[in-house]
Amino acid sequence: LPIKYVCHTPCFRSEAGSYGVDTKGLMRLHQFEKVELVHAVEASDSDNALEEITKHAEAILQKLELPYRIVSLCSGDIGFSASKTYDLEVWIPSQETYREISSCSNFRSFQARRMKARWKDPVSNKTEFINTLNGSGLALSRTILALMENFQQKDGSITIPDALRDNFGADKISS
Repeated sequence: LPIKYVCHTPCFRSEAGSYGVDTKGLMRLHQFEKVELVHAVEASDSDNALEEITKHAEAILQKLELPYRIVSLCSGDIGFSASKTYDLEVWIPSQETYREISSCSNFRSFQARRMKARWKDPVSNKTEFINTLNGSGLALSRTILALMENFQQKDGSITIPDALRDNFGADKISS
């Protein structure tokens, strides 16, 4: 340990198309793409691993120069299996609010106990449950929306952030 994975995940929302807010546009799609960061660690490294996963997602927002904040969720807002969750939220000017773009959680040994995932500590020679954590990289559709809205100029053009210019091949998008 630690074991660290990164994987591409196509995601599907069952509630897409329901009535209410965010039923149109890029904010809440039925299908969207993201990258998952998954760690399996010793219990003693669990808290630091959550900070590390969160920093990875945060680094992308910083490179893209997007305004964001990190929110530590209260126990009533985190998932049943998580012990601690951070949401990374990006500013969406058209909604005049921050919206979740990534979520990073520490499940401690909850998931490991259910799947009986253990490791043998080489020092104590004891078999112990691992701790699992996961964090979503930035949801692609929401990232595109945030880039378009935060970098749109008065003339309607969109300035491309420095981190994307080499791959994009231009400094801005014009109509």
